Order: sequence, then structure tokens, then C-alpha cells
Amino acid sequence: MTSARQTQSYLIERFKEAGIRPQIQHGQNFLIDLNLLELLVRTAHLGPQDVVLEVGTGMGSLTARLAAEAAAVVTVELDPRLFQLASEELEGLSNVTMLQQDALKNKNTLHPAVLAAVREKLAAQPGGQFKLVANLPYNVATPVLSNLLTADPLPVSLTATVQKELADRIAARPGTKDYSALSIWMQALCAIEIVREMPPQVFWPRPKVHSAIVHILPNPAKRALIADVSFFHEFIRTLFQHRRKFLRGVLKSTYDERLDKSELEALLAPFALPADARAEQLDVATLIALAESVRQRLGAHAS
Repeated sequence: MTSARQTQSYLIERFKEAGIRPQIQHGQNFLIDLNLLELLVRTAHLGPQDVVLEVGTGMGSLTARLAAEAAAVVTVELDPRLFQLASEELEGLSNVTMLQQDALKNKNTLHPAVLAAVREKLAAQPGGQFKLVANLPYNVATPVLSNLLTADPLPVSLTATVQKELADRIAARPGTKDYSALSIWMQALCAIEIVREMPPQVFWPRPKVHSAIVHILPNPAKRALIADVSFFHEFIRTLFQHRRKFLRGVLKSTYDERLDKSELEALLAPFALPADARAEQLDVATLIALAESVRQRLGAHAS
């Protein structure tokens, strides 16, 4: 069974024994700073009834720490070679369920088998909470975090290492270069904290970018402010496909067949937006209200 052994020298030796190399294209960068690994676990505030999802088992070092704190861990690894190594490292941990597959069905959907495994473990833990804790592979971090916000079950927290650029986008403010549809989507539904920035040397192999630990708390009160979450998601994605264009023009071209110019102006009037307003300048609350106004006006046409 694994111990606190995910050091660079240990990993190099294990990979050499197995005759394999880390696959950078799959985001295989292993966190070798054990203090940061412990910080990741502490930040998640795990309890003995919690069910944890880990995406990217790697060599199982984080998995073993999670298993020591939680009721059950569902861990997902795409690479069959790493899955085999991790199976050896985690042998004997009866509360760990290992899945050798992609965590995603497609970029907009988590794989049903992953969520089914989580639901099964939750059913065996009355009062248990579902949490994501992971050193997320860079190439799947965005869809994993985004899609979990509409998953069933919905996690109570998401604690993960991600590329710093992604952390900055999630927490970005209006009018900044990082402010995007993802920023609005995450902030509309969650409280977000960037816990710690991390330099490349805390990973092996070293990535070319900096990373960060993020702690994301889905907020039911925030979610209740959005009447139709799927409509809101699609609305902001549409607006930010044309983030540099004037908001009025984007709305007109998007809803041209369903809202005439006078209706659109009447809809926008309460917001008192300047003629040259762009979506990237609007705060989350304004975009939520605007999306709902558009949704209601379209609904009036449909009825």
C-alpha cells in the first residue's frame, strides 16, 4: 500500500521499473510536494461519511490520503498503465473504487458510470456528502469542474489543483481579460477561493505553467436566483462567443427571429446600459437578470 512516497525519486524509479514514461498529453504531472498534497486534502474538510470523487488517480498518492479521511473514494484513471501501477499501490484499501476509463462522456457531460459509482457509495452512507478532490489533469479540468455543477448528485465542494490560468478565469472580475462565460457560470452558482498558487517545480514532470489549488463551494441560495440553469448556461455561452461585439448586436442576431427591435429595446431599458455595452463588462448579477428577462420574453412568445 502507498505511503507518503510520491517523491520525484520514487516516481522515477517506479516508472523505470514498469518501462513507461509520463504522458504529458494526458496531463500526467504528479504533485511531488507532500506539504501541498496535504494542503489539498485539508482544504477539502473531509469527514468520515464523505464520498470523494478523484479524477486522475495517477500513482494513488492522493487517493490513499483521501481513503484515510473519507468513507469512500471513487477514483478514475484513463491510462491503463497508470491504472495498473495505482492498483498495486492501493492494494488493500477496501473503501477505494477504481475505474479505468474517461471521466467524461463528452466535453459537456460526465460519464454516467462515474456518477453511478458515486451514487452507489452515497446510498451506503446516509447523511454522507459528495466532494471532488483531485489533482486534475489540465486537459479535462475545465469540463470536469463545469459539468459537475449540473451533475446528479451535485457535489458540496470541489477542491482541485488546476492550471493557474484556469483558476484566474474562474475567479475573474468583469472587464478583465480573463472574464469569460466560465467565470460567470462558476461565480453564478458557487463561492470560489484560490487557496495557493504553485510553481512548476512542485510537479514531476515539470509543467510549463504555474498551477493553483482552488476550493469551490456550490451555493444553493445562488442557484435559486436562476430560474432556468440550462437556459442561463446557454445564454452566457452565446454572448461570450462574441465577447468583443456590442451586446445589443449580439442579442439582435441571436434572437432576431423571435424578438423584434422594439421588444429588445423594451427588454433592455430597465438595465440602462449604454449603446456600446459589451457582455464582458457586465457583472454576474446583471447577466442573471438579463438572461431571465430574455427567457421570459421568449416564453411569452411561445405561449
